[in-house]
Amino acid sequence: MSTWTIDLPDCVVVTGTASGLGLECAKSLLAAGSRVIGVDLAAPEADLAGHPLYLHLAGSVTDQALWDRVAESASVYGGESLGYIGSAAVLSVDLLENESMDSWRRTWEINVLGNVLGLKTLLPQLKAARHASVVVVSSIDADFGEQQLASYASSKAALSGAVRAIALDYARHTININLLAPGPMRAGLFNRHLASAEDPQKFLATREARQPKGRITGADEVANAALFLLSSRASAVFGTTLVADGGLTAGFDFRTGEEGSTAAPVPAALPAP
Repeated sequence: MSTWTIDLPDCVVVTGTASGLGLECAKSLLAAGSRVIGVDLAAPEADLAGHPLYLHLAGSVTDQALWDRVAESASVYGGESLGYIGSAAVLSVDLLENESMDSWRRTWEINVLGNVLGLKTLLPQLKAARHASVVVVSSIDADFGEQQLASYASSKAALSGAVRAIALDYARHTININLLAPGPMRAGLFNRHLASAEDPQKFLATREARQPKGRITGADEVANAALFLLSSRASAVFGTTLVADGGLTAGFDFRTGEEGSTAAPVPAALPAP
């Protein structure tokens, strides 16, 4: 096969690097030679912790003091180009009647304000960089409802609206800002959603069957989409959402079952009244 290379930022701040998509993005960036400043409450995996190009800053994305440390580190390691991947998020699975307002506030503070605070703090460095790119991880749930995920879906919808407006505000500052909307991934939040189901195996089989490709998309595949948006090759993609859901939202219905199976035949024409 032929190859096609992309240029990635010298340094990328990635939130949520202890698991899921954030972890896969960090691994891919390190393999490509970018320096990564990882942000997560939890400790990093051994592969990341021991990597010479990886710096881990432990803390909550809602903490201004943490972001001040991130900005200071980015000023040291940033180089001529700087990137940001906002992947940290929380998910609460429940019905509205059972959820507390504290749970809703926590979801919005982390999923929405955590990204807003990070971008606001890093903005001077992003504006000063020769090349700057921002990828904020949203979700297909920002546009499509999903049962028992009201607080999560609403937070992602708010985040998407905010990021699109921020992108327009700074369109003339050479900062390429986009959203990435994954569907289900066998990692992180999906696995926690899976574990909460009464019958996890049935839940997984149902989710796999509704995917046009018949499988749940890998977090590493979505990470590839994030890296493309970070690159200078994505210069024509701006202020929009790249959907990386394996085709789940390509149509309103998908006929599951054996390949070649068909629904009841549709008449060629309606009979005359």
